[in-house]
Amino acid sequence: MNYTRKIKTFGFINLNKPTGRSSALYVAKVKRLTGQPCGHLGTLDPLANGVLPVGIGNANRLFDYFLNKKKEYVAQFTFGETSDTLDSTGIIERGGTIPRAEEIAKALPAFIGETDQVPPDYSAKSVNGRRGYALARAGVEFTLPSKRVRIDRFELLGEGEDKNSYRFLIECGAGTYIRSLARDLAAALGTQALMSALTRTKSGVFFIENAVSPDVLTEENVESFIIPTESVLPFPRLTADKNNRVFTGVKTSVTAADGEYKLYRGEDFYGMATVKNGAFYTVTKLC
Repeated sequence: MNYTRKIKTFGFINLNKPTGRSSALYVAKVKRLTGQPCGHLGTLDPLANGVLPVGIGNANRLFDYFLNKKKEYVAQFTFGETSDTLDSTGIIERGGTIPRAEEIAKALPAFIGETDQVPPDYSAKSVNGRRGYALARAGVEFTLPSKRVRIDRFELLGEGEDKNSYRFLIECGAGTYIRSLARDLAAALGTQALMSALTRTKSGVFFIENAVSPDVLTEENVESFIIPTESVLPFPRLTADKNNRVFTGVKTSVTAADGEYKLYRGEDFYGMATVKNGAFYTVTKLC
């Protein structure tokens, strides 16, 4: 791919992904505009919209530090129907009762905390090296193993825009499938449901109030929307002299508590360091 320019700024762009297109499409746009390698911090299905943080350049080396971030969604579940994808984009089968709001509200507390959740068949989870969605499209019968997820908040907001639907506010840990939550809530109520709308309003330190529409981004302004890497890392600062041997890969003594730190070479952000037993060393170099 040919680029007309290549920016030198690394960091993140907090995209407000529109409904109807893939996350990869918008990551590709940022890549084209910046001329840098790009990747996202957690995909959104085409049906969903909202916060999609995109890492630019060397910021992509830090994705592991965002694995445990908390996410927030506003979801719409439609009851009395389900589909092979567990959302409204699949082949829909209708049937089942429509619960009352008070019945739904009563069932929600049982989902708070850590729980085992089975991902949707149409997901990126793998079975024997093959993606679930590929197996499902090929008509192969398979079972995805359950995984441990955490739900911190599950609140009924009221009726949804579609018939027989309700809206929910959900705060959860990374890896939680909202489509599976629709299925499991309906099962607890003795019926079935699918996810018919989804907006991600928060992903770690990225909020929808500060997200930018991909349509706004141009080659001329894209750099102004890049958030510096160090500003979104929730770790304390550790500064070392520019001539410190730690920058040549040598473990160096330090008077700091054990843990992970943002490492600065003088005033310049260098990367991530680990302190253990009175010594520190670099674990991720960004410059």
